[in-house]
This record gives sequence, structure tokens and C-alpha cells, in this order.
Amino acid sequence: MTRAAGFNELIHAPTRLSLVALLAAAEWADFGFVRQSLELSESALSKQVSTLSEAGYVEIRKDGAGRNRRTRLRLSPTGQAAFRDHVAALQKIIGPG
Repeated sequence: MTRAAGFNELIHAPTRLSLVALLAAAEWADFGFVRQSLELSESALSKQVSTLSEAGYVEIRKDGAGRNRRTRLRLSPTGQAAFRDHVAALQKIIGPG
């Protein structure tokens, strides 16, 4: 069986799929909110964010300094397109329900 066009191995990993789906629903999301929502440690989330960022799927913004430093995340336009394509590929695999 061949994979449906648009199927994305990088996004398909369960933690990254959850992360991308969460970011697809927001303009920007606070790192702490994402961490809590996905029930991940800071290091586990950082690793997934780095992987997606290196692929050009996630943008990272750091505001403030010291104890007031905030890290925010968002899905890049490339990430949005990859997520849409991956969801369409999954729907094609699943077929009409």
C-alpha cells in the first residue's frame, strides 16, 4: 500500500501531531500553555519544537528578559500547509465514514 499524497512522517509522530494541531488553532500560543495542554515536560516540548522549527513548520518568538521572558509559538505558513495536507491524506486513508 502506498501512502496518500501529503502524508507527512515528521508531523505524524503522536506528540508532534498533537503539537501541530494545537498550534493550528491559535495565532500564537504561550510555551507554558502548550506544555500544560500536551502534558509534556519543558525538555520534551523543547525537543519537539526544535524538530518542527528546523523543518520550517514552527516559529518561535521570545519576548521580555529575565524572569519576565515569554516564549511563544506559532505554526508557520509552511507548517499550516503541511498540516492541512497531512490531515487530507489521513482522511483519504480512512475513507468515507
